[in-house]
Order: sequence, then structure tokens, then C-alpha cells
Amino acid sequence: MINASDLRAGMTFVQDGKLIKVLEASHHKPGKGNTVMRMKLRDVRSGSTYDTTFRPEEKFEKAHIDTKAVQYLYTMDDTAFFMDLETYEQYEIPVEVVEEEMKYILENMEVKIQFFGSEVIGVQLPSSVILKVVETQPSIKGATVTGSGKPATMETGLVVNVPDFIEEGESLEINTSEGTYIKRAK
Repeated sequence: MINASDLRAGMTFVQDGKLIKVLEASHHKPGKGNTVMRMKLRDVRSGSTYDTTFRPEEKFEKAHIDTKAVQYLYTMDDTAFFMDLETYEQYEIPVEVVEEEMKYILENMEVKIQFFGSEVIGVQLPSSVILKVVETQPSIKGATVTGSGKPATMETGLVVNVPDFIEEGESLEINTSEGTYIKRAK
């Protein structure tokens, strides 16, 4: 069991038979009254997200999540296909379940899929990925790193705010937890 006050973003717990993933968690102390935990949660199976509050002492069953290294193969119709790197077994995951993660995944990329028991519940991304810029405004002569930046569309369709000196065709390292530019890739 785990207290609501110990829940952090990325953790998964069981509530009323539902598998719930914490997207955001913060302590909130209103002017009067008790401290509450503000949470943004996602029902892993249905994909729906919602905001709620819990008392810090409320207890939940922590879900035991296993991961397995896989290679992303392709997406067909509404299904993403992944292959186990050891057994070559294939896993099918509905795209709606991993829609956000797919913005960071290229064909043949290695990721980890998450299991709750034998049920595939999602994809765990590396902390950063390297993606190529396919569309952005031309670079501005004399642009510096401190400028406000410009939007750049990556090869997966992800749009990231990048410094003004970045050009189409460049490969960039992208933070997967925040969807932000880190640096040019070598």
C-alpha cells in the first residue's frame, strides 16, 4: 500500500479495480482546512484523463509493473506493433493507448513496454531521443541561443520549440518527459 502523499508522476496504482497512472501530483495547502494532494490521472485501460484531489493519508494499492525491451516495428490501422528482442514475440498495442509516446518513436527504435500481470499497458520511453527536423522557419542570421525560439516539426510529427539557429534536416536531442529541445545531436 502507498499513501497519496507518496504518489509521484509516472507511478501507477490500483483504485476500484482500475489501473491509474499519475501524470502530475502536487501538495496543495488551502488557506483554511487540511492539505490535499492535487492529481492529474489517466485510466490506463480507457486512456481517459481527469483531475482529482486526495487526502494525503489515503492509501492505494501500488501496481506492480514489469517492463520488457522491445523494438517498434510499425503502425497499421489503429495498432502499433512491437517485437520482443529475445523471443521475437510480437505485441500489439492500440495507438490510442500510446498516442503521446508515439510522437517520440521511430521505426526500429528500442523502447520498453509495460505489463501489469500479462496485460500490456503502455510504452516506457528513454529519457531522451534523437529526431530529425523536417520543417521549421529559416534560421535567422545572427540568432543566439537566448532568443525566444521557433516551432520545429520533427520527423514523427512532434512540434518542439527550438532556438532560432536550428535548420531543417538537423538532428536534435529531445527530452521525452517534457517534449523539449535539449541540444543538437552529433
